[in-house]
Amino acid sequence: MPHVNTNGINIAYEINGTGHPLVFITGVGYGKWFWHKVVPGLAEKFQVITFDNRGAGDSDKPDGPYTVPMMAADTAGLLDALNIKGAYVMGHSLGGYIAQELAVTRPDLIGKLILASTNYGGMKVIPITPEAMKVLTDRSGDPVELVKRGIAIACAPGFAQQYAAIAQELMQYRFTNPVPGPQYAAQVAAGAGTMAYTDEIVDARMKAIKVPTEIMFGEFDMVVPPANADLMAQKIAGAKIKIIPGTGHMFPIEDPGATVKAITEFF
Repeated sequence: MPHVNTNGINIAYEINGTGHPLVFITGVGYGKWFWHKVVPGLAEKFQVITFDNRGAGDSDKPDGPYTVPMMAADTAGLLDALNIKGAYVMGHSLGGYIAQELAVTRPDLIGKLILASTNYGGMKVIPITPEAMKVLTDRSGDPVELVKRGIAIACAPGFAQQYAAIAQELMQYRFTNPVPGPQYAAQVAAGAGTMAYTDEIVDARMKAIKVPTEIMFGEFDMVVPPANADLMAQKIAGAKIKIIPGTGHMFPIEDPGATVKAITEFF
């Protein structure tokens, strides 16, 4: 597994395929594995770069606190080390905040942008549902039941029952590739830190995003409600919206075929 040393840590990454660089930035609690169902299809057209955020997977797991700017600097350091500029970038959930920060602070690194299952921060967004917030923050109880609750909230209603094999795959991943508790909390806190953005900061950040942008959501996302797509599209010039039907927050795993198609069509 190749690593790059940047921003004081070692970042683990993988490259698949050839073509224009396509970089994925992952959300809370997952490593580059999160994209494994869409990488093969996309690697037929793009040079797909996946990596583990600090605290996850095979990257270093320093103590917190973590911040979005810190994690964006990690990403920028990886791309600089790989000598990549103008990449297509897709950030999911917390990765969406990181991608926004990258677009604002290092626009040279991004040619096109997908912001997936995320919002722009501040207090005027559609908040996480109470059910999802409880699962995200309450890590007590039986570990198996905790992961089951997480899958139920993160995926579309009934997904775990209808696609039991995929749900079991998610369970297996969470138990064999855990993000340690303190690092998980540090990732959650990094995302929560964006709530401190004022209206003026939000407006300035969204106006600073000049690249072609698509906002992508699963239809039944309970973690970041898809109504946030309209709010974000109103603030990013020329932004488009793509809703993946029948899916929730984890749409790249729930419906990889539709996800590959949507990503390919935009990029």
